[in-house]
Amino acid sequence: MSKLLALIGATIGGWLGWWLGSVLGVMTAFIVSVVGTAVGVYVGRRLVRQYLE
Repeated sequence: MSKLLALIGATIGGWLGWWLGSVLGVMTAFIVSVVGTAVGVYVGRRLVRQYLE
């Protein structure tokens, strides 16, 4: 379950990062997307630890 929620969090975080960064350009979108992906993985795994363990 941890990996599944990490994947979902990465997908949502990456999409949000790309959406926010695309206002300033493609390279900014890429960098913000990477940060969003990392945050999404962290949040997904944290949710599993907090609520499912």
